[in-house]
Amino acid sequence: MTVAQLSHLLPFLESIGVKPKKSLSQNFLIDPNIVRKTVTLADIQPGDQVIEIGPGPGALTAELLEKGAFVTAIEKDTLFAKELERFQNGKLTVIEADILTFDWTLLGKGPWKVIGNLPYSITTPILERICAGSFISFTFMVQKELADRLIAKPGSKQCGSISVFVQSHGEIKGSFLVSRSCFYPSPSVDSTVLSLAFYEKKEPKEFFTLVRRAFQQRRKMITSSLKSLFPQEQIRQALEAAKASLTARPEALSLEQWRMLFQEMQKIRHPAAYSR
Repeated sequence: MTVAQLSHLLPFLESIGVKPKKSLSQNFLIDPNIVRKTVTLADIQPGDQVIEIGPGPGALTAELLEKGAFVTAIEKDTLFAKELERFQNGKLTVIEADILTFDWTLLGKGPWKVIGNLPYSITTPILERICAGSFISFTFMVQKELADRLIAKPGSKQCGSISVFVQSHGEIKGSFLVSRSCFYPSPSVDSTVLSLAFYEKKEPKEFFTLVRRAFQQRRKMITSSLKSLFPQEQIRQALEAAKASLTARPEALSLEQWRMLFQEMQKIRHPAAYSR
């Protein structure tokens, strides 16, 4: 299957005079099984409104349209944006734009599902932009190492501020591993596809500021990493209210405990706490 798909991709790239651009992290998916599994994980239904990030040659675009979705493909590369029109069936809108600066208000009313193979070099800022938007779900492919951090459980070495950030925005509905051999050119790492179903309620930005500040000194206990922001006694009281150990380090707290800790800290409102 992979060889057959590659035999179609290479002549197509040659016909439009394109070589994968390392600067744009262009590694093209060539395994149709992974394409189908991704669309299935995203639970794409006929009539769904879907935003596709960085469609490239359009393997995922074609599958989304085949499922009967209305697809808005946002592609930065001029040539690929032009070539996507070959899939036009009345349900495809192609926008040549940078996903990091694109104005979501131009899309009109949703609800929207988002899907895409994220460029490795800008994965985190894309995640932050999508999580800040108003979408139903986000199904995306990232480096396996990052995916392990995104789904990390409290107490694990992989758990960090990005874990709390993503998990506070939505529930991870499923994931699967993608071998590096499924791409052309083959990257140096394996990947993982994740699907995140967003919660309606979002945490305030101050919540994430607090979490990041604590994880900046992750080897220290929270009582130490936050002592420049809050009085020690209040930190201890907040940890007790969150039912967390007074010697806990940031990775030890569950998402619910972080929420409880934040609520307690909000009562203090130390002037320097959320200034950075």
